Order: sequence, then structure tokens, then C-alpha cells
Amino acid sequence: MRLLRFARDINLGLKSLLLHKLRSFLTILGVIFGVGSVVAMLAVGEGAGRQAMEQIRKLGSNNIIITSMKPQEDQEQTAQRSYLSVYGLFYDDVERIRQSFKTVTQTVPVKVARKEGRLGTRAMELRIVGTTPEWFKLVKRPLIAGRPLLQRDMEGNANAVVLTEFGARKLLATQNTIGQTVRLGPGHYEVVGIVKSESGEAGGLQTPDQEVDAYISLKSAIERFGDVTFRRTSGSDIREKVELHQIIVEVADIKNVESAAEGINRMLELFHKKKDYRVSVPFALLRQAEQTQRTFNIVLGSIAGISLLVGGIGIMNIMLASVTERTREIGIRRAIGAKRKHIIRQFLIETIVLSTTGGFVGIILGISIPSIITRFSGMPTVITLWSLFLSVGISMGVGILFGLYPAIRAANLDPIIALRHE
Repeated sequence: MRLLRFARDINLGLKSLLLHKLRSFLTILGVIFGVGSVVAMLAVGEGAGRQAMEQIRKLGSNNIIITSMKPQEDQEQTAQRSYLSVYGLFYDDVERIRQSFKTVTQTVPVKVARKEGRLGTRAMELRIVGTTPEWFKLVKRPLIAGRPLLQRDMEGNANAVVLTEFGARKLLATQNTIGQTVRLGPGHYEVVGIVKSESGEAGGLQTPDQEVDAYISLKSAIERFGDVTFRRTSGSDIREKVELHQIIVEVADIKNVESAAEGINRMLELFHKKKDYRVSVPFALLRQAEQTQRTFNIVLGSIAGISLLVGGIGIMNIMLASVTERTREIGIRRAIGAKRKHIIRQFLIETIVLSTTGGFVGIILGISIPSIITRFSGMPTVITLWSLFLSVGISMGVGILFGLYPAIRAANLDPIIALRHE
């Protein structure tokens, strides 16, 4: 019986709203745009946050990345005159880290040199990366063809090179990829594999790889290119001596990553007279990115919520006007036995129908906007199920909150006065 009465009240509410179609449509516009804004803004924030966190995860949550940095005083001296700048990580730092920390499972040294790569008439500048086979285990990149560097390449000092997809396409072009011999600086190397590069920035930290990388054994890089680099720029000669440009450290348990990073930093301070390195922890960046995303979503949701507030005020204004228009109807219903709760329920049903309808239309609008943004700007957007439920819940809450006062005001009208209303 109650269900039947409730269905009748809903039908009565719909008929009342359909009597003023244009007014009802204009009333729910605020809710439509509010809900659409909530869904769209949360989708943009979620997409941007997930992209940043995915880039950080690719650096390895269990990894610590130590990078050589040129001190400010060396930069100033280099700009004034020819000067040999000695800075950065040492070969001994790798062994110190390996022996000093039980939680460290692997350490990967990285030496970098910029050299021309040449195959026949094709040439391009490559970033030669001297490293060990463990590099491909810590910096996980898809293998497109061939194989990565192996331990036998280290032991025999083989002239083997692994190119990135970008470099391979530029140098090898239509040639067969694996087995080709390319010239890197003064030496010739056989292409044994091709990997996909994921170069870019993640949380302000440069990823260990770049599109123009060519990976060779660390021993070969030391013997062929040495530790001193020379280049001329803006009329000045720049000479730098750097033993290692990077050390990637893997920690066994993610819980020990940050404490291991602090310990490594303190240990390096003992052997480096100046701050010529930077210790970066992708896991810490990941936590920071997650916190930033939560803050970003709250801010965007709050901004969009203002539109819902405006829409709710619009619903309340219209319902107050409806109470005035239907004063005589309310008096008649009260005179024939309707109670206050029936009047309240009737007006609340109307406001909830308005806000819920606006909510569902707003969801359709909110789903469409991120698709358009992704299509035309390439910005990733992610629509989550919880954001849709949140939007519908908020729109219904707006209907109840802003419809309650007009409903109570209608229920409290004196039946006699209401019947006399013209």
C-alpha cells in the first residue's frame, strides 16, 4: 500500500513538473552543468595523476637513483676560462654501496658519452651508455628485437651494442637490424638488440634512458672514451672529468628504500668534499604524486561543487515560487485530510526528481567532455566509477537539502488561509 502511494506521489510530481517544461528545464541546468563539471574535472585530474604515477613506477619503486651533478662553483669557473672540472660519482662508490648495505641487492653503474653513431652514409648523435646487464633488469624496457647485454659481453669485452627503437630507425632504416655493425666514436659495434625507450620526466626526475641511447659494456666505455670529456661552447673550452654519471641501486624490500637512500647519502658525504651528486627515490616521488593527485581532485571537485550549489539555490527558488503558486492546492489537500508529512513528501519528490534528472544528464555531459579533451589535446583522462556515483549522490543530496525548506514551508501553511488565497 505504501509503495503504491509512493508511486502515485512520484507520478503526481512528474505531472506537476511537466506542466511547466521550460521552467523545469531551466531549473535543472545548474545541476546538469555542476554534475558535468564534477565528472569532467575529476576525469582530467585522475588522468593526469595516473600518468605521472605510471612514469614514476617505470623508474622502479624499489630503486634509488644517484646522479652526478656539476656543483655551482664549478659552473662559474668553467664559464670564466678553460678549466678541468672534476666532479661526480666514483667507481669506488659502487663497491662501497654494495658492501655497506645489506638491504641492497643490486648496484648498476652508468657511464655516459655523447658520440656520433654512423652506418654507411647515415649519421646521428647518440648517447653512449656504458653499463652492465643488470641495467635491463632494474630499468625494465620492452625488448623489440634481439637480446640485451649479457654477462659474456662484459667478460670478453665484446663490441656489442643495444640500440633504442628511435636510434635503430634513424641509423638502420631499411637495413636488417640485428647483426649490423655501426660505428660509435672510434670503435665499431655489432647490434645485438633493440629496446623501446620510455624517456621523459617523472615527478621532476629525468628517466635513466633517452631516445638516442646506445648501450655498451661499461668496460668498453671506459677504455674507448675515458673519464675526461672535452667540448667547445660559446668561445670557451669545457673539460670535465666524471667517472660515473649515474648509479642505480635496487633495495630488496620497498619498506627499506627511503632509509637506505638516507644511509647512502650520508656515506657519500664522507667521500665527496662537495655536493656533486643527487640521490632520488622514485618511491618517495610516487607517494608525493599520490598526495598531489588527492589534493588536485579535492580542489577540482570543490570548484565544480560551486556549480552544484548554484543549481541547488535555483531549485530552491523555483520551489518557493511553486509553493506560492500552489497555495490554494495545498489548502484543498490539507482540508480533505492530507497531513503535513504528505505535503513535505510531495515537494521533496519533485525536487529530487529535478535534481536526479539533472544529475543523469550531467553525467552524460561529463563523460562526453573528457573524450573530447583526449581526442583534440591528447591529454589522458580517466572516468572512474566512484566519480559517477559521487555525482549522482551529490545531485540527490542537493535536491533534498534545497527542497527541504520549501517543502516544510508548504506543509506549515494554515489550511484556512491557504483556501482563501487567490
